Amino acid sequence: MKFQWTLLFGIVFALIVAIFAVINVDNVEVNYLFGTAEWPLILVILGSVFMGGIIIGSVGLVRMYSLQRKVKQLEKQNSALQDEVNKNSAFKSEETTLNKKNIPDHIDGHEGE
Repeated sequence: MKFQWTLLFGIVFALIVAIFAVINVDNVEVNYLFGTAEWPLILVILGSVFMGGIIIGSVGLVRMYSLQRKVKQLEKQNSALQDEVNKNSAFKSEETTLNKKNIPDHIDGHEGE
């Protein structure tokens, strides 16, 4: 459901940008570090939206990559801890079994029953 809302929001946003860009078709002067140029405002608007999308997408990819790396690290740590718990549980079970076998009847309280 979240994906559907995201897709719907993206479509509505794209529609608003397209309408805004089509309304503004006048030429504007764009200043660069090394000079100026005349561009249609529609191209400036669409170029700005495109560059913003690229920047946001890049930041999202970097964040997703770092989170995936963290998940793998935590899964590895969880697996190691789970193995340690299983090993300790088996050792404790074996120790309890050995202790019960080695206790004489007169020590465990069942001597005269």
